[in-house]
Amino acid sequence: MRITILAVGKVKERFYREAVEEFVKRLSRYCKLEIIEVADEKTPDGSSEAEERKILEKEGIRLTKHLRDEAWVCALAIDGKRLDSVSFSNKIEQLGISGVSHIQFVIGGSLGLSESVLERADFKISFSEMTFPHQLMRVILLEQIYRGYRIMMKEPYHK
Repeated sequence: MRITILAVGKVKERFYREAVEEFVKRLSRYCKLEIIEVADEKTPDGSSEAEERKILEKEGIRLTKHLRDEAWVCALAIDGKRLDSVSFSNKIEQLGISGVSHIQFVIGGSLGLSESVLERADFKISFSEMTFPHQLMRVILLEQIYRGYRIMMKEPYHK
C-alpha cells in the first residue's frame, strides 16, 4: 500500500519532527509512505470571513495539485466520521482488499481545508471534536496509521 500525507505547512517544532521521523521509520516495514508539505498562508489576526476563504482557497489549490485521480482521498475534518483504532485499521485493510493501492490523507492548515478539497475527498475523518495544532495532528495521524497496521498484522501494541 502506498500512503501519502498531504499537509499544509511545515513541522517546525523539533519534538514533533522527531516523532514524525520515528513513525515514518516504523511504518517503512508496512507501507510506502510519503509526506508532502505545501506552503501555508499567513492568517492575520482579526481576518474577515472573506480573507479566510481566500486563504483556504490558496492552500486548497496547492493541495489539489498533489491529489491523484487513482488515489482514495481521506480529508481530516472536524465534521468527519469518528472511528476507533480497530475500525480505522479495518478501513485501511478493506481498501487494500478492494484494490485501492494508494491512500492520500489531507491535513489542512490552521483554518482547516477548502471546500474544493473536502468535495474531492472520498471520506472525511475526525479524530475528535477538539481542535489540534496541525503539526500535532500529523503525529497523531501517523501513530494511528502505525497502530492500524499493527492491528492488521495481529502484532502487539500498547493500548
